[in-house]
Amino acid sequence: MTVPDPLPNPRPDPPFSRREARRLDRRKAILAVASRSFLEDGYAATTMSGIAATLGGSKGTLWSYFPSKEALFAAVLDEATTAYKARLAEILDPDGDLTETLRTLGLGMLTKITAPESIALYRLVASESGRFPEMGRIFYEHAPGGARRLVSAFLERAMDRGLLRRADPDQAARTFTMLMLSGCHQSLVWGQIEQAGADQIKADVEHGLDCFLRAYAPDMR
Repeated sequence: MTVPDPLPNPRPDPPFSRREARRLDRRKAILAVASRSFLEDGYAATTMSGIAATLGGSKGTLWSYFPSKEALFAAVLDEATTAYKARLAEILDPDGDLTETLRTLGLGMLTKITAPESIALYRLVASESGRFPEMGRIFYEHAPGGARRLVSAFLERAMDRGLLRRADPDQAARTFTMLMLSGCHQSLVWGQIEQAGADQIKADVEHGLDCFLRAYAPDMR
């Protein structure tokens, strides 16, 4: 008996076209040029025309990818923070050991935000967001705001488990973050040191973690 050939898939998955691949490559090139321009020249001095000239294309082509400088800045931040936020989601195990999870969180957070490119971006936003409030809003939404929401949700679950005292989880997340930022990060921002070593980062995390756990220790009643 001859077995008939299986019927072909009536809706095969479309192949990834060369045109789509070129568009993705072009988008990555735009983001690379824009990121460099924002960090080196500042937000005000970065223009869509300048980026288009660097890329060797027309401003109209650039606008077909990003309709405004604000959208382009948001895309640069999204590119820079997507992997970090995915890593945070992995770290924040709601069923794991609280102290070890917060320690790992603090080390990852402080290592990320003391990197040279992160310090450069922080300085850029701090210096120009007064004139360009949309820049500060976009930065907050994609960088500290997005990470803080993840931490807040994790801390709220820890409160539900009785591992931390009941409090406003958003405020607790802000407290944790500021404790992590209070040492070498501030020294880097203000140019007091050129880089933060692993030992210094670890010491800052341990100090901040101790303060946080003391402040949010469960009520013993």
